Amino acid sequence: MSEYTKQIGAARKGVPEEATQELTMPQYLKKLATPFNIVAGIIVLVGLGLIVVRYTMGLGAVTSASQDQPWGLFLNIGLFSGVPLSASGFVLGTVVFIFGLKHYEPVVKNAVLLGFLGYLFAVIFLLIDLGRPWRLPYPMAVSFGTTSVLFLVAWHVALYLSCQFLEFVPSLFEWAGWKVLRRWTIKLTIGLTIFGIMLSTLHQSALGALFLLAPGKLHPLWYTPYLPVLFLNSAIAGGLCLVIFVTYLTRRFLKEQADAEYLASIDKITLGLGKGVSLVLITYFAVKIIALAHGNHWSLLNTTYGYWYLVEILGFVLLPGILFALGSRSKNVGLVQFTALLTIIGVVINRINVSLIALNWQLPEREFFDLREFLIVIGVITIEVLVYRWIVSHMPILRRHPDYENEHE
Repeated sequence: MSEYTKQIGAARKGVPEEATQELTMPQYLKKLATPFNIVAGIIVLVGLGLIVVRYTMGLGAVTSASQDQPWGLFLNIGLFSGVPLSASGFVLGTVVFIFGLKHYEPVVKNAVLLGFLGYLFAVIFLLIDLGRPWRLPYPMAVSFGTTSVLFLVAWHVALYLSCQFLEFVPSLFEWAGWKVLRRWTIKLTIGLTIFGIMLSTLHQSALGALFLLAPGKLHPLWYTPYLPVLFLNSAIAGGLCLVIFVTYLTRRFLKEQADAEYLASIDKITLGLGKGVSLVLITYFAVKIIALAHGNHWSLLNTTYGYWYLVEILGFVLLPGILFALGSRSKNVGLVQFTALLTIIGVVINRINVSLIALNWQLPEREFFDLREFLIVIGVITIEVLVYRWIVSHMPILRRHPDYENEHE
C-alpha cells in the first residue's frame, strides 16, 4: 500500500476537507504521535494489561473488594457514577423531541452519543467486576427474579442501552451513506425518546432504591427513603452538566469537526442549560434538607461523616446551584462551564459516598480501593474518550451531513 488515507471513509460526504488528505504511512504515524495520544496509549496499555491479569488470575488480583466491602471502583465509578452522567441522551432528547425546544437541537446528537457510550462502558465495567461475567444474562432471563431491584436495573439498563444505540444509528447511517435505513430509524425517534424517558426515569431511581435494602449498612446521613428521588434528580443535573462541559471541550479541541451552526449555538445553549441545572440543583438541595429533617439526624452533622456530608451538599450542590443562577443571569458562559465541571465532580462524589465511603461505615478496618483497580478504571475511561473522539472525528455528530442540511428532524 503506497498511500494511507488519514481517516477511514474520508472520501464520504460530511467529512471535513482536511480529513480527506492522503498521507503515507510514516506521515500518518507521525501525525498520531501527539503528546495526548502517547500518554493515552500508555494508560490504555497499562489498563489492558491489568484487565488480562484480572481475567487470568481472578478479581482478587486487582481489587481490594471483599465480602464486607463488595463494591469497588469498577462499580462506584463505572456504574453508579457513569450511569447518572449518561442521562444526557434522555434529558436532551426529551427537551428537543418532546418539548420541542429546537434551539437545543445542535447538541442533541452529541448528547445521545455521550449517553450511549456512557451506558456501553458502564456495562463493560460491570463485566470486569463480575466474578463470572458470562452469566450476566442469567438473572435476567433464567432465574427471572422479578422481586429483585437488580433484576429491574439489569433489564432497564439493557433495554435503554439498546434504545440509545437506535437513537445514535441515524448518524452512523449518514456516515455510511445508507439513506433508506436512516429514513426508517428517524421515524422511530419520538417512540424511542418516549420509551427512553420511561426506562431512564425508572432505572435511575432504581439505583437509589437498591440502597434502601441496606438500612443498617449505609450511614444515616445518606440513607433516606428519598434516595430514588435524589438519584433521579442528580442524574438529570449530571447529564445536563456533562453536555455543557463536553460541548466546551469540543469547541476547544475538536473545532475543526464542527460546523458553524454548532459553534455559534454553544454559548446560548450553555446559558439555557445552566439555568435549567440551577433549578434542578436547588430542588435537589431542598429534598436533601427534607430528608435530613425526616430522619432527624441533625446531631450527626457534628461528626467526621457529618462534616464530609456538609462538604457534599454545600460545596457541590448548593454552591453550584447558586453559581449556575449567577452565571446564567449575567450571561457568563465561562462560569457556567466551570460550574458544570464542579457539578459533575459533585455527582461522582455523591455516588462514591453512597456506594463506598458511607456503606459499611462501621467496619473496624476498611480499604477503599487498590491501585491496580484505579489504573484499570483510568484505562477504560481513556478508551471511552478515544472512542468518542474517533466517532466525532468521522461521523456527523457536531455538524449536519451535507445531504440533510435543510432537514429539520
